[in-house]
Amino acid sequence: MVNFFTKISLPLSRFAIFLVYFWFGALKVFGDSPANPMVDSLLAKTLPFISFSTFIVALGCFELLIGVMFLYYKLDKWSVGLLCAHLLTTFMPLVLLPAMAWQGLMSPTLEGQYMIKNILIVALAIVILSDTYSKKNV
Repeated sequence: MVNFFTKISLPLSRFAIFLVYFWFGALKVFGDSPANPMVDSLLAKTLPFISFSTFIVALGCFELLIGVMFLYYKLDKWSVGLLCAHLLTTFMPLVLLPAMAWQGLMSPTLEGQYMIKNILIVALAIVILSDTYSKKNV
């Protein structure tokens, strides 16, 4: 069983990141994302000169791109870099929109929990990238 899990762990990890990014990106592109109110509030605070309708489609396309890139091993450095840049922005509401992210001291709202769990995606992306580079050094 260990051999089986070792064999599927990286392809499954890649597919998991692809699925989350592609799905959530598609929701944004088609205007059906539950994250839209938070994105709109953050956009108003950080880039008020960009229209929400333009930004949300661009953000959705960016997420679609990141997802697809994770399916291609040769793009690991780029896909992890773009993912980290994207996730840095997803953590911004924890600081810039505290009323939407926190219900009390160290007690995140549902949206805040959603942002904090992205740490798992970062960790998974680092595992994928480190595997790519450890194979180059073998």
